[in-house]
Amino acid sequence: MSLLEALILGIIQGLTEFLPVSSSGHLELGKVLLGIEPSSDVTFTVVVHGATVLSTIVVFYRDIINLLKGVFEFKWNDSTDYAFKICLSAIPVAIIGLLFKEEIEGFFNNNVLLVGCMLLVTGSLLAFTYYSPKDGGEVTKGKAIIIGIAQAIAVLPGISRSGSTIAVGLLLGVDKKKVARFSFLMVLIPIIGANAKDILDGGMANSSIGALPLLAGFLAAFLSGVLACKWMIAIVTRGKLIHFAIYCFIAAIAAIIAHYAAS
Repeated sequence: MSLLEALILGIIQGLTEFLPVSSSGHLELGKVLLGIEPSSDVTFTVVVHGATVLSTIVVFYRDIINLLKGVFEFKWNDSTDYAFKICLSAIPVAIIGLLFKEEIEGFFNNNVLLVGCMLLVTGSLLAFTYYSPKDGGEVTKGKAIIIGIAQAIAVLPGISRSGSTIAVGLLLGVDKKKVARFSFLMVLIPIIGANAKDILDGGMANSSIGALPLLAGFLAAFLSGVLACKWMIAIVTRGKLIHFAIYCFIAAIAAIIAHYAAS
């Protein structure tokens, strides 16, 4: 992987991790456009995912500190309750990741047609938020599990994790700001867990990617991630997800046409 390729893929990961257009789908499309062959080397993936975790921590550091303070009071309070909901939301994706890891990895083989079809799903979900309840409520435990199921389905390339979780939360009647906050905080456990598993499984051993491209990809993903996270919070608050729905439909059609044109 060259320095330029790492920068491009890092920016794609940082922007699309938070914007509701599917980071995994765009990374697959980016690899196809750049001519990067599928590889079992997960080093770059671990690095850029780690960068977006850091982006989330930087943007929500006050929330995270307050949550941790409340949790370490070792009594049931608002912080403990919120942390419990985040843990509940992580159960579906943990089950999928542990039981179907090999099947999931099989989807990440530059499958442009799959990405296109799943982007249609993402676009449809975002479009349906137009009909979401106007007066938002809280994230309850039941809603946290349903939002967690949406996150689990988003392991498919082309289905946006932020898009699906925020859209489902809005359709369940959760307040715009509250569902955006919950969506971005709930991703910390799955990404950190997946990265830890990849490292322990030896996925980064004997990596062929140089230190400079990895550093460039990390910085690109981190900086673009901070900007995209802040931007997405403002977008959700204003209820402008329909624009991303249109983008997903256009990208989906382009991906499907490209697949059949190349076959």
